[in-house]
Amino acid sequence: MNAHDSERIKGLLEELGLGEAPNQDEADVLVFNTCTIREKPDTRLAAHLGNARMLKEQDPGRVIAVGGCYAEAQRDRIFETYPFVDVAFGPGSIPHLAEWLGAGGEGVARGAFGTAEERAFAGRLPMHRERRFQAWVQISMGCNSVCAYCIVPAVRGREVSRRPGEILAEVERLAAQGVREITLIGQDTTCYGEDLGLRDGVALLLERLAQIENLRWVRFLYAYPNKITGKLLETIAAHEKICSYIDVPLQHASASVLKRMKRGAGAQIFLKSMEKMRRAIPDLTLRTSFIVGFPGETEQDFEELCQFVKAVQFDWLGVFSYSDEEGSAAWHLENKVPPCEIERRRKKLMQIQRQISKKSKTRLVGKHFDVLALGPSEETELLWEGRAEMHAPEIDGKLFINDFGDHDELVPGTFYRCEITEAHDYDLVARII
Repeated sequence: MNAHDSERIKGLLEELGLGEAPNQDEADVLVFNTCTIREKPDTRLAAHLGNARMLKEQDPGRVIAVGGCYAEAQRDRIFETYPFVDVAFGPGSIPHLAEWLGAGGEGVARGAFGTAEERAFAGRLPMHRERRFQAWVQISMGCNSVCAYCIVPAVRGREVSRRPGEILAEVERLAAQGVREITLIGQDTTCYGEDLGLRDGVALLLERLAQIENLRWVRFLYAYPNKITGKLLETIAAHEKICSYIDVPLQHASASVLKRMKRGAGAQIFLKSMEKMRRAIPDLTLRTSFIVGFPGETEQDFEELCQFVKAVQFDWLGVFSYSDEEGSAAWHLENKVPPCEIERRRKKLMQIQRQISKKSKTRLVGKHFDVLALGPSEETELLWEGRAEMHAPEIDGKLFINDFGDHDELVPGTFYRCEITEAHDYDLVARII
C-alpha cells in the first residue's frame, strides 16, 4: 500500500515539474512517506528527519514534507515535534499535495488531513511506476476490522470500495500502456464491494479483469481468512491469468491469542481452510504472516503456532515482532512479553520456516516455469532477477537468471520459459530454455 502511495506522490511531483534528485543533498523538496504499523515509527522518522533538519538549516527554502499513516495519526504533533517540517498530510490527502507545495508560485502551505470522503478515495492521480510492466491497483481504502494490534482503521478510515467500472477502466488503460502484471491491493481485498452491495465482489472483479487481452498476471493482496469463499477459489482456479497465489495473513494459530487480537478462529479451523484452498486450486502458492509476542502469549500458545506452521507447510511466511502501538486496543493489555523473549520466538519460528522453505524450493529443481524478467540484479550485473507466478512483487524470495540460453540479452517485462537449476533457503536460480 505504501509503495503504491509513493508512486502516486512521485507522479504528482512530476506534474509539478519536479524531477527526482540524485540524493537528499541536491533535493529542493524532501517527502517522507511514513507507516505507523512498523516497529517504532517515531524513532524511524526522527532518524530520517535529523539529516533533513540540517539540510533545511543550510537552505531555508528547501521544503520538508511528511506524509503517510504516521503523519495522519500524529497530525499537528508533527509540527510541534518537528517545527522545521513544512507540510504534513495523510494518505487520503495526497491529491492536495500540489496545492500545499505551492503550485502556481503561491508558496508553501502547512497541509491538512482529508475529510472522511477524501480519505475514502483519492481519485485519479498521475502515477510514477518504478517498472512500466508492473502496477499496483488500489481497489479499496480503509478497513472495517477491529484487530487489537492495529490502528489502520483510525488513520485510513472505514472501508470504501472503488466502483468496478473505474477499476476496469484503469486496468485497461494500464494494459494498453504495456503493463503485464497487475496486483490489486486493499487492507482486506476479500471485503471488496460489500459497501456497494456486491456479493463475492473481488471474485466478480477478477473474472472481468481476466478478460483483458494484454494482461498476463493478475493477483490480489490480502485475503481475510473467513472471507475466502468457494466462489473466489473457483474463480482463481478457472482463469489462467489469475495467479494461483493467496496471501492470507492469519496473525496467529492459538485460539486464545486470536481472541485477544479480536480476530477469532484457531488452528483447526485454519487447517481445514488451507486444505480446502489447496484442493480447489492446483499448485496454489500460500503466503501468510504471524505476530509473535502479543500480550499474554504463553509458551504453550507459541508452541501451538510452531506446530501449526509445520503442519501447513506455507510457501512463504513472514514473522513480525509485536510492538505497542499507541491508540490500539492492545496498548492497554497486561502481561506484555519481554522484548528478548519476543525476539527469541521470532527467530525460532523463522528457523522452522527456513527449513520448510528449503525443502519446498528444492523440489522445484528441474521444473519449468514462465518467468517475468525484471532486470539486472542489484547484487551483481552478472545475474538478472525475475519472478514466477509464485512470487508477489516486493515481498517474496528472489529468482535469479544466470543462463540466458539462446538470448544475447534479455528484455525487462518479457516472459521467458525457464528451468529451475538451484534452490536456496528462499531464493531460486534458473536458466532460460
